[in-house]
Amino acid sequence: MPRNNQTVISQFLLLGLPIPAEHQHLFYALFLAMYLTTVLGNLIIIILIRLDSHLHTPMYLFLSNLSFSDLCFSSVTMPKLLQNMQSQDTSIPYAGCLAQMYFFLFFGDLESFLLVAMAYDRYVAICFPLHYTSIMSTKLCVSLVLLSWVLTTSHAMLHTLLLTRLSFCENNVIPHFFCDLSALLKLACSDIHINELVILIIGGLVVILPFLLIIVSYARIVSSILKVPSTRGIYKVFSTCGSHLSVVSLFYGTIIGLYLCPSANNSTLKDTVMSMMYTVVTPMLNPFIYSLRNRDMKAALKRVFQKKTIFRL
Repeated sequence: MPRNNQTVISQFLLLGLPIPAEHQHLFYALFLAMYLTTVLGNLIIIILIRLDSHLHTPMYLFLSNLSFSDLCFSSVTMPKLLQNMQSQDTSIPYAGCLAQMYFFLFFGDLESFLLVAMAYDRYVAICFPLHYTSIMSTKLCVSLVLLSWVLTTSHAMLHTLLLTRLSFCENNVIPHFFCDLSALLKLACSDIHINELVILIIGGLVVILPFLLIIVSYARIVSSILKVPSTRGIYKVFSTCGSHLSVVSLFYGTIIGLYLCPSANNSTLKDTVMSMMYTVVTPMLNPFIYSLRNRDMKAALKRVFQKKTIFRL
């Protein structure tokens, strides 16, 4: 229960990354380059899908939303991290911390749900190719995207509202580079039983259920291909699903390593490194995975450049 004489916390201090002072400038340049690459890469995908009519398909509707989610997901933490690396003041206001946590949960959950929608799209495309157009209608695709946004909004808002009911004591130092929910709960000096229960029940559904649905989708795809084994069929699976599987492996691999495989030693350092993987590295790599492994994206990029060349002539 909260104490009557407790200090009201108006701000938190972010410890940031465990980087030696002499290497701060080097890592600042590295993280800045990674962030700019993330923004530019995902913007290119969004613009390409918007400009090229050949990419106005269900898969690329989901991909454009995924790129937007990646762009925002990285933007929730990276600007503040870069600012703190350049400034001696690492404080973040209480309201700003809650806002950062909300949007971190929101865009992280959104990516998870969009990956499920993309897996379902690949399942229909490979297992029911003749009925693909009728099943993956515009109405269904828009509904899946809207449902993803509604569910993520509700989940992020639930955790944020539950956090506002907690009281915080004198300790306001967060051993992380952003306002992570688990780190904030450790600083609370009031009962966090309800918060932990919601994380266990709802959080498990938001992370584990989408992952299981993706596994089921690909199990059905593999089963369908094995019924009529052929080199062409196997190539089709790898060509249409390779990019998506790579993104799923990166995203869920780091989350499972962080939350489901805890380590007793250097847990803070491990949490920080793993968090960097799925908040910074994964959003940066996604555009490269989809552009380098996807013939449609490369063809769209070529068509856009050809149009610009024609207009100049």
